[in-house]
Amino acid sequence: MITLDRLVNVLGGYGVRLCNRPEARAAWLHGVAVPDAADPHVTGDLLLAIGTGSIEEAVRCAVAAKATAVLVRPAPSGGPGESGGGLDRQAAALGDRHQVAVLLADPAMPWSQLAGVVYGLVLESRETASGRGPTDLFALADSLADTLGGAVTIEDRHSRVLAYSRSQQAGDPARLETILARRVPDRLRELFQRRGVFDRLAAADEPVFVPADPEHGLTARTVVPVRAGRELLGSVWVTCERPPAGAHRRALADGAHTVALHLLRSRASADLERQVESDLIIRLLEGGADAPTVISRLGLAPQPLRVVAVRAHTDGDRHLDGDRHLGGERHLGGERQVGGDRQVGGDRQVGGDRHAALLLAFEQATTGFGWSRPGRSALLGDTLYTVLPAEQAGAARRWISALRAELPAQVRVAAGIGAPAEAAELPAGRQEADECLALHESRPGDVPPAYDESWDDILLRRLRAAVRTGRTPARGPVSTLLRHDARHGTRFVATLRAWLECQGDPVPAAERLGVHPNTVRNRLRKIGELTPLNLGDARQRLAMTIMLAAVEDEPRA
Repeated sequence: MITLDRLVNVLGGYGVRLCNRPEARAAWLHGVAVPDAADPHVTGDLLLAIGTGSIEEAVRCAVAAKATAVLVRPAPSGGPGESGGGLDRQAAALGDRHQVAVLLADPAMPWSQLAGVVYGLVLESRETASGRGPTDLFALADSLADTLGGAVTIEDRHSRVLAYSRSQQAGDPARLETILARRVPDRLRELFQRRGVFDRLAAADEPVFVPADPEHGLTARTVVPVRAGRELLGSVWVTCERPPAGAHRRALADGAHTVALHLLRSRASADLERQVESDLIIRLLEGGADAPTVISRLGLAPQPLRVVAVRAHTDGDRHLDGDRHLGGERHLGGERQVGGDRQVGGDRQVGGDRHAALLLAFEQATTGFGWSRPGRSALLGDTLYTVLPAEQAGAARRWISALRAELPAQVRVAAGIGAPAEAAELPAGRQEADECLALHESRPGDVPPAYDESWDDILLRRLRAAVRTGRTPARGPVSTLLRHDARHGTRFVATLRAWLECQGDPVPAAERLGVHPNTVRNRLRKIGELTPLNLGDARQRLAMTIMLAAVEDEPRA
């Protein structure tokens, strides 16, 4: 059981769009029906219009089935008025006339894959071994290995290992290293990239033969893309001396199709979990929710929590090698993220590394069952937020390090950590994490700062922001000394700062400046001649200390 809204959001990642009746999004879907000439009384909340010849026929079948919504896959090329906006308008008009919500699918998406996703969401709407777990993929890898006579590895679109055959007889050092690391090593990814393997996988459905390379411990192998419509989901690799032909080639193609069904079910289930989780996290971070209840629904224990804010990007404008075949448009965290895609060979490729890296980080942060992950995450704008049970900042930093280790080498991660907070205080924790994130972005070589450890640096950043917006006095003692130093090359500002930081003692102030204490005294006397200063007034000393800290270019260690 699932709402139509959830179904539309998940299917949106596969090119499905809702054409009309947005008010129907709140409707619950309990069953799925398919038109059947032998059973005119078939009913269901969602009708899969398999075998219908037109949108009009599909809507009529949906009315007969008493369906709330109907999923239609138009023909690859329709007649006049049956393409683009015209098709959407026709579907909306027919649906509104009969009070049925019409969902249009991408013509390139096979019904078998659409049906697998829909049945998994509507009838299961939960994690299952076939939807998320790797058990079926391992069995499939073993079956393919037995049929093809080679060692089989199944990988996702980021070259991470999903399953592999138990037989190692036809294996090689490269395969063993890949399995132990749970992902293809960077040196092999670079080799495949140079040979054009990833480009060929993106551009065609045909198997790609990869010749042996003894220098890299690589025997010959064949790889076949795993695709959902036009989107690359992963790949199946099998060691072999020559390209497979005949029955072996058909078996490999059938295996890739079965893997595609599994990965679609897996991703649909994962997307659904991510949306539910993201909605709850956003409610917590924005405030106004019953925070203890939301924390309980997220499966987090009632203990101090920290908000971690993360941004990810890559150096320069390069693609993420081997990771460029990301699904272009995904519905994550309640808002649609578009990664600046471009079309190459009919497959979406990410043209904006900032979005690609962030989506990779979000996917990694939300990979696995909820109870197996320490935190809960949401994607808001260009920032990944994770609520993490962690009383000490070290635990949050270890989580950030683990996240960074799972991303490609060229991805750079900046992060900020809020102070420990109760559930109701998480909106403030988000603001603290945002400010710490900005601080880390200005100091990329440092460890991610935590607010309870770096509150002083955060305060100074706020003061500098006030200076940049012109909200500090343009005249006054400090402003006068700054102008005098700039014009005459004196060091009055540095002297005043050192004297204040040394609590009015000229001896340590002189040591800090590398001068004689009498030089400090003489400079203070000249400062008093330039501008009225009452260094005996505690309020003026405090005001000058704040002003000097605000205009300092970099915070001190």
